[in-house]
Amino acid sequence: MAFAPMGPETSFFDALDRHRASLLAMVKSGAGETPAEATQGASRFEDSVGLQMIPQCTTKKVKSDSLKSVKKFALILKILSMIYKLIQSNTYATKRYGFFTMSTLHFPRDIYYTDSQLFGNQATVDNIIDDISCMLKVPRRSLHVLSTSKGLMAGNLRYTEEDGTPVQCTCTTTATAVPSNIEGMQNLITDAKFLLIVEKDATFQRLLDDNFCSRMSPCIMVTGKGVPDLNTRLLVKKLWDTFHIPIFTLVDADPHGIEIMCIYKYGSMSMSFEAHNLTVPTIRWLGLLPSDIKRLNIPKKSLLPLTKCDQVKLDSVLRRPYITHQPFWRKEMEMMADSKMKAEIQALACLSSDYLSRVYLPNKLRFGGWI
Repeated sequence: MAFAPMGPETSFFDALDRHRASLLAMVKSGAGETPAEATQGASRFEDSVGLQMIPQCTTKKVKSDSLKSVKKFALILKILSMIYKLIQSNTYATKRYGFFTMSTLHFPRDIYYTDSQLFGNQATVDNIIDDISCMLKVPRRSLHVLSTSKGLMAGNLRYTEEDGTPVQCTCTTTATAVPSNIEGMQNLITDAKFLLIVEKDATFQRLLDDNFCSRMSPCIMVTGKGVPDLNTRLLVKKLWDTFHIPIFTLVDADPHGIEIMCIYKYGSMSMSFEAHNLTVPTIRWLGLLPSDIKRLNIPKKSLLPLTKCDQVKLDSVLRRPYITHQPFWRKEMEMMADSKMKAEIQALACLSSDYLSRVYLPNKLRFGGWI
């Protein structure tokens, strides 16, 4: 079923169609991007999945002579008892905003606020839930604990929520919130040629204001508003598994933007036990590339120097096992390291206020300017 409005002429998407054909061939053959496997710390990297936790790390040791260890064990038991009650009553809880049944939303108190003095802070609850999920080798939804969403999506996508509510994302300036229950999304329909992941909310909103989504229709745009939350990652994974359309990232040309892109593509150490549900190794880097800075003659006044923190982060990313199998990515990062400069996506505005939406992204998509 077609969506409206229509975007560019069909030939505009030739490079995208060829890219998708190669992805489909790869999926059909069951191959990854490159035959690769490496181990680093508690995680093992496999190119077809991303960072996966090694089996030995799914256990926890409790030291009876350690007050910190004993308290952690007590908190695990406390949250396990809450999870048991949720499963028994077939209700769900969000980590931050309360409990809800499958049919009716309620927001009295969340897990943390059931005993804030006992838990101390929200991070403690988050970490314990991750530990329990890892130890039991089940996704958090199986524990009846859902994460709240901060991400947004727009474009050519329709679906039905678990309770039967129809949702239609649009190409207008109004975005749709990423649902908290990704698994409950049913009857997904799209004719999108590609999915664009936008690092920052400000850039995402600017693209919507510039009617980029409409002019590049059919497409889908998603933002995790910086480091993506669990549901935004689950959504991207679900869209890939369902439609196998090309997925691209638009991030700042800085170490932190690159790391965010890596989280979508390869996963994170903290969630490596659930990598098979979260990562999409076929994701490509569309921009902003460090080489684009030089190619487009972006003036130095629009750039920023790499801080010491940036340099540490960049060195860290360069040492990760998956970068070995991404020579073009490595080249871009080495270019950044040599120049000691970084650039935000907004630096393109020095060329023209709508250069990103009217020139940069359309040209990249039309002529295959991704790596």
